Amino acid sequence: MPVNATLATYSDWLYNSAVGVYLFATFLYVYEQAFGRAPVKAKERDLVVAGGAGEAWKPGLVVPTKPQRPRAERFGRMAVALTLLGVLFHVSALVLRGVATGRAPWGNMYEYGALLTLAAVVTFVVLMRSFPIRRLGGFVLTPVVILMFLGGTALYAPAAPVQPALQSYWLVIHVSVISISTGMLLVPGVASLLYLVKSANDRKPESFAKLASKLPAADTLDRLAYRSTVLAFPLFTIGIMFGAIWAEAAWGRFWGWDPKETVAFVSWVVYAAYLHARATAGWRGAGAAWINTLGFLLTVFNLFFINLVTAGLHSYAGVG
Repeated sequence: MPVNATLATYSDWLYNSAVGVYLFATFLYVYEQAFGRAPVKAKERDLVVAGGAGEAWKPGLVVPTKPQRPRAERFGRMAVALTLLGVLFHVSALVLRGVATGRAPWGNMYEYGALLTLAAVVTFVVLMRSFPIRRLGGFVLTPVVILMFLGGTALYAPAAPVQPALQSYWLVIHVSVISISTGMLLVPGVASLLYLVKSANDRKPESFAKLASKLPAADTLDRLAYRSTVLAFPLFTIGIMFGAIWAEAAWGRFWGWDPKETVAFVSWVVYAAYLHARATAGWRGAGAAWINTLGFLLTVFNLFFINLVTAGLHSYAGVG
């Protein structure tokens, strides 16, 4: 099928627009993180509400209007709106890339990274509805913007049909599942890193005082990392299983200890150990966070070093 150059160009424009919007949103998240008020503890908030409710109204007393939100909070809300706009551009870029090429739009490193980063941003947006983590947007979007910038420059590949080895329906199934699950694991990786910062400051006050005071509670970061990993890990497992089935169909064996297979398996073992450790009372906290951070670093290593440096059966970077 010939490539539709016009749609491919529009896809590239939307991808670049998404990077720009995410970058602007990152600045706004960082502003809120730096200049916003420290989170109020539940007990303190209840005392403030109780004190306000007990104050009697007197005749002639001017009832104050609803105070305007602080600038930092308004910037944070603007950042969320921009993030949603970036997601819209991001999705549109992938859809147009797929229509332009007539295939699943994740056949090279550029497209794979686009899907992975989209999964990371969507995961963060969804989790914001359940956790008070808006201020973490800068920490999540920073690696997303870096990955997308590298994808759109050093790893960019023009829209084209995939090489024969990837012309299989397993490209749609295996690569999409493993890419989405890897992107989802970016969020708990960031949460675990910030948990370690928060817990280090709790042990030695003033070590990360300025940063830690603006972060969510350590318990919130711990639950965020755990629950998001619980969601991503089954998908990651299924992706590895689908990869083994595709390997048997393509190469006549389910497993051959190819570099990418090996690192993916090690990552799976690390995440399985994290979930086990987190479910065990004696390993909650910093110990489990270190394990989750190791898993995150392994997935980044597998994404870049294995695809771009080592030679193996999975060397389909497609770098133009």
